[in-house]
Amino acid sequence: MVDQNKVTIKVNDNGPLRVTGLVELVDAVGNPFEHKESFSLCRCGGSGNKPFCDGTHKSIDFESAPRAK
Repeated sequence: MVDQNKVTIKVNDNGPLRVTGLVELVDAVGNPFEHKESFSLCRCGGSGNKPFCDGTHKSIDFESAPRAK
């Protein structure tokens, strides 16, 4: 059984942070961003749709694959 209240943030190799679950995403002053229950956040800094990923990491050869210890 899947916990409906669980939020997961997955660090994708060479790509975005994938957020799944019911979460509120707000800017620095507390204004909410509209999003679906699952969305990706930019990690490469190159997205034209920040804070969301637009796939730019693929064209700029972004590399990062951290592992939990």
